[in-house]
Amino acid sequence: MKALEFRRNIPRYAAARLAGSFTPGRGSSVGPMRLVDADLPELPNQDWEIVKPRLSGICGSDLATIDGKSARYFEPLISFPFTPGHEVVGDLQDGTRVVLEPVLGCISRNIDPPCASCASGQIGNCEHTNFGEISPGIQTGSCHDTGGGWSVAFAAHKSQLHPVKKDLSDEAAVMIEPTACGVHAALNTGVTPEGTVTVLGSGTLGLVTISALRFHFPTITIIATARYPHQKSLAADLGADFVIAPDELKRTVRRMTKSKAISLSSKDGSVDRLTGGSDVVVDCVGSSESLTDALAVTRPRGKIVLVGMPSSVNLELTPLWHREIQLVGAYTYGLETLADGSTARTFDLAANLVESAELDRLVSAVYPLNRYQDALEHAAAAGRRGAVKVAFDLRSEKERDLL
Repeated sequence: MKALEFRRNIPRYAAARLAGSFTPGRGSSVGPMRLVDADLPELPNQDWEIVKPRLSGICGSDLATIDGKSARYFEPLISFPFTPGHEVVGDLQDGTRVVLEPVLGCISRNIDPPCASCASGQIGNCEHTNFGEISPGIQTGSCHDTGGGWSVAFAAHKSQLHPVKKDLSDEAAVMIEPTACGVHAALNTGVTPEGTVTVLGSGTLGLVTISALRFHFPTITIIATARYPHQKSLAADLGADFVIAPDELKRTVRRMTKSKAISLSSKDGSVDRLTGGSDVVVDCVGSSESLTDALAVTRPRGKIVLVGMPSSVNLELTPLWHREIQLVGAYTYGLETLADGSTARTFDLAANLVESAELDRLVSAVYPLNRYQDALEHAAAAGRRGAVKVAFDLRSEKERDLL
């Protein structure tokens, strides 16, 4: 079967890093990923199924890997060679259409008793991603034994698979996994009903987070940064009260929260940081610059929720210490506690939000697997090219004949 396979190859990885630094996404042309004829994954036991993808999204974390920019932190948590792809809607062999919940926790690894995180429903925090019946891998798409969504078929544990409503389009279904990340981030803010949340970045993660914030906290004030016209329009439509350019961030938060400005230089009138600020900042970028901005506009004893996957950053942490700001990560999903004290699976909340907010409109372009270089370069330049989510399309009969 056809699959995009990523191998351990240090010289090619270095070449990808160099190429990606000039043209984001270009690492696919020189890096250690190739379209190959791969074997169908072997099922570890009777609790596993073969999934044939229809659509498989391209995530920012995928692009970081392909361009040689992902953190070395992940090296012991993956197994080579692997096939990327964790945002998937596909079919089981009996024709059931499903979406994939890609985390490979204790249940899928057949570990009993499960770790404390998995036992409490927080599978994203599984302590056993290197153990059990399958090779290391934090998710489908980073584990050699399972394969991934950038292929004609892969293996998944039954606990990872969620049936899709018949009237939900494939484009909507493929948005459930990234939306679950936004729901988890929004519910991690702990914002009060009259609070202010600032969202940095209006790519896929930023937009689904804005949508989740507006749905779960209808009375809060949401400020969002966006670089491109289509991002600004979508951010406003999905619930942001104020959508601004990144360079307007400090001035806008100062005005909205009635804070005072502190500047390193009084001569040019520039704002270095604020005396007060936003109750919560959700960073959907994950860079040194975005985290520095987040620290500058979060009020004392406020909270920063880091959603965008960072790598190595250069960061002044004095404001974190001095202002007693919380910096927390928001990775994947599991079981969420809602405002009324009830609990729900993140994926169920995400599926409802995708439908009600019509998040299928965020899928901007699809490509066949054999045009993977074009697809990855498009995804890496999505904002500049007027796109949001780019995905691989494996629905055609021609692709299916490759299995």
